[in-house]
Amino acid sequence: MLEDQRTSQSAVLREILTNLRTTAQLTQAQLSSKLSRPQSYVSKYESGERKLTFIEVREIAICTGSTLSEFVEAFEEELAMIES
Repeated sequence: MLEDQRTSQSAVLREILTNLRTTAQLTQAQLSSKLSRPQSYVSKYESGERKLTFIEVREIAICTGSTLSEFVEAFEEELAMIES
């Protein structure tokens, strides 16, 4: 049960991160440049191959024109919808 919940939460996290990037009209390469990282960095976290730290999530939010609090709010809203 707990593992299923983590899998769902990870999927939501990846979806929101991808949506932040696409809403900001950035390619993976453009975002990776803003983050001073290789393009594979964005590709790997969007595919779930790489996990992110809290600080990295904040950096991504800022580089896509969002804030960490907006990101967390969207994450919690999405989780509430799938868990109800």
